[in-house]
Amino acid sequence: KYISMESGRRKGLSGVLSSLSLLCVILDLQLDGVLGATHVEIEQHLEMGRKLLAAGQLAEALSHYHSAVEGDSKNYLTYYKRAAVFLAMGKSKSALPDLTRAIQLKPDFLAARLQRGNIFLKQGNTQEAREDFEAVLQRSPDQDEARNQLMRANELEELQEEAHAAHHRGDYSTTITVLDRVVELSPWDPESRELRAECYIRLGDPRKAIQDLTPTTRLRNDNRGAFLKLSTLHYDLGEHQESLGHVRECLKLDQDDKECLSRYKQVKKLSKQLDSAEEHIQEERYQDAIDKYESVMRTEPNVLYYTNKAKERICFCLVKMPAMAIDICSEAHQRDPRNINILRDRAEAFILNQDYEKAVEDYQEAREFDKENNEIREGLERAQKLLKLSRKRDYYKILGVNRSANKQEIIKAYRKLAQQWHPDNFREESEKKEAEKRFIDIASAKEVLTDPEMRQKFDSGEDPLDPESQQGGGQGGQGWPFHFNPFESGGNYHFKFHH
Repeated sequence: KYISMESGRRKGLSGVLSSLSLLCVILDLQLDGVLGATHVEIEQHLEMGRKLLAAGQLAEALSHYHSAVEGDSKNYLTYYKRAAVFLAMGKSKSALPDLTRAIQLKPDFLAARLQRGNIFLKQGNTQEAREDFEAVLQRSPDQDEARNQLMRANELEELQEEAHAAHHRGDYSTTITVLDRVVELSPWDPESRELRAECYIRLGDPRKAIQDLTPTTRLRNDNRGAFLKLSTLHYDLGEHQESLGHVRECLKLDQDDKECLSRYKQVKKLSKQLDSAEEHIQEERYQDAIDKYESVMRTEPNVLYYTNKAKERICFCLVKMPAMAIDICSEAHQRDPRNINILRDRAEAFILNQDYEKAVEDYQEAREFDKENNEIREGLERAQKLLKLSRKRDYYKILGVNRSANKQEIIKAYRKLAQQWHPDNFREESEKKEAEKRFIDIASAKEVLTDPEMRQKFDSGEDPLDPESQQGGGQGGQGWPFHFNPFESGGNYHFKFHH
């Protein structure tokens, strides 16, 4: 029994070993088939990559070169060709590892060394660039491009040292001048652009600083510092939406970055208040807009732009609420004396308060700052017409009402004054004549200001009762429009007032 069991065990083990041997043979055969097929496929990928690259279809070409590299990791040319596609796509950082691998596989591959040296030079890495150019010249002394690029690498290194020395002694203008040439030689160097941006900030030119910092967000893999600085610069310029966009990019890189998170909360709060205030203005909810802009000033008291902007927009709102407009606009004007929007709004407030001379003065001052602005030009012309009219007859002043008075307020003022100045109330002939003149003016004012079309004409600087403005018509006796005179109406028209 024992002998029988042992014999069965050995037969079973032998069967397992035989199966494993057969499996290995099958795998070897399959592997041989794959390797044979891969060589053909690699050539096909390289050929397709070449054609697509020539046709400018870079993404498709890159896909084929990826496959070629995966199929043969020992072929230096496949790495070099893929690097060429990366460079054509503007991805120099991706090209560098491929060029380095090609050089490792073939140290005397001069084309790869020259190309890598050029990338190092544009990145501002002068030492690495010089090593590559010297290696090329060592094997090929007549290589003109390598010689010229080596000279540029030496020049760049000297300029970098000069720029840092000028910056260290606080000579920011000289630093910028030197860095202009540095950036020309090494446009992919984020450090030089960041240094130049700092100099622009020191010299009070944030716009140019933004131009330098923007590309550095792509030149460094994780440039949260640049995104944060860009957010701050845009914020200080009053560009809160752009500021919000940059700080969001910073948080995408690290959502727990404390500085970016703090900046985001501040910008988000202010942005929401500004947007809400403008929505209230669009909806003609002027008091709500004023409240929001006052919140803006509390949220950001240290950035002059937002204080000035808030004052300007509050001034605009108060023009629609003329009681306090002039004082607020005047305060805003003191803070920002060259702001034509504030001058325009205060001029409109003066018009509402029937102070046309000051309205003309504000529009003239605004015109000095911007002679091409049609809104200011038209406003000035209207204010001048109103001033001229006011020296003749101002129907609002005659009735003693504001320019924003509604129809009911106008009729109420008319009735009160008509009762006061009716000629029947006076006995002396001289007093009757004066009263009649005043009564006619009061009636004319009521006629114009209760008629929407006539009132619109008057508000735009034209007196609809002025004989010079009538076409073939004219006024009736003693200034009454359309030949109407209550004192000469067939003797049947009488005014009666009940006390």
